[in-house]
Amino acid sequence: MDFRIEARTWLEGRLAGTPAPDPRAWERELGRAGWIGIGWPGADGESYGNRRATLTQQVVWAEEYARAGAPARMGHIGENLLAPTLITYGTEEQKRRHLPPVARGETLWCQGYSEPGAGSDLAGVRTAAVPDGAGGYAVTGQKIWTSLALDADWCFVLARTDPGSTRHHGLSFLLVEMDQPGRIEVRPIRQLTGTSEFNEVFLDGARAAETVGGEGNGWQVAMGLLALERGVSTLAQQIGFARELDRVVAAAVASGAAEDPVIRARLVRQWAELDTMRRHALRTLGSTGDPGAPSVAKLLWGGWHQRLGELAVQVAGEAGAVGPELWSERRPYELDSAQHLFLFSRADTIYGGSDEIQRNIIAERVLGLPREPR
Repeated sequence: MDFRIEARTWLEGRLAGTPAPDPRAWERELGRAGWIGIGWPGADGESYGNRRATLTQQVVWAEEYARAGAPARMGHIGENLLAPTLITYGTEEQKRRHLPPVARGETLWCQGYSEPGAGSDLAGVRTAAVPDGAGGYAVTGQKIWTSLALDADWCFVLARTDPGSTRHHGLSFLLVEMDQPGRIEVRPIRQLTGTSEFNEVFLDGARAAETVGGEGNGWQVAMGLLALERGVSTLAQQIGFARELDRVVAAAVASGAAEDPVIRARLVRQWAELDTMRRHALRTLGSTGDPGAPSVAKLLWGGWHQRLGELAVQVAGEAGAVGPELWSERRPYELDSAQHLFLFSRADTIYGGSDEIQRNIIAERVLGLPREPR
């Protein structure tokens, strides 16, 4: 069977006429059908519990998943960030231990990078890890903007294992189990949208039994992982963006806002820029050695999505300032899709590496301009 047809058929069969599944149960459903981690290479011809797929087939699955309007993934961080990092830098023992549970949809991961004093500037990490006398580390510090931390089973943490080091030296990439009462505390962060997708994570002597890539090599591993954030999943993200743009266009046509030449021009520009993003993603897909590609991708989609949010409420007109339902004590903070898009997208140019940081990377690593004084 053609891979695209197989993917579409499976998704339609699981999603047609059914309520939104429980997020963790959905991960296990994907795992049982072999749709998590497709294309992961295995050792000696073996796999880590998932089906083989070419890069093109991985793109096809990501696109069909987005087109089907399938639920947001809870396993994205483990599948698309942690797993490729282990495949590149981890030991065979680490791969065999951690990859199969991710492939089965049983283990969820979160990312412990940003800190209150080191958001986009990861080289400023202060979280410290010292040997615990049992072959691991005791990790102490604070991480912030940690997606899925409340639900995650594990966290990969960038921490300073050399107390006398500065900047990108002396960092290590550690694997930390989240179920450590008294040593790890997770606090949700309430956002403009009224929801709490992000969290603060406090580590007080939390045990990390493993380091990936060896002690002191965390910067290399962390940078390798950040490049993975702009891979196949970027194309799926763009399918989701296209669906959001379609809704804004439909709203503009329905309300008559599309007759306004200024709004019409903005809608056309959003479409053209989205097409540009897709072509850039396809051009750089699977390539290595291009230090500017991930930063260009982030600059493109962050600003584009933020402008789409602004356009959505402009199309809505006066209704964009009014809640979809009367607020009450039981329903204190309701937003429609346009309002949610507008408010959530305010952070798009900050999280995942701010625009200022991305421009510095392009200037210094691609154009060879003098480094910013630090």
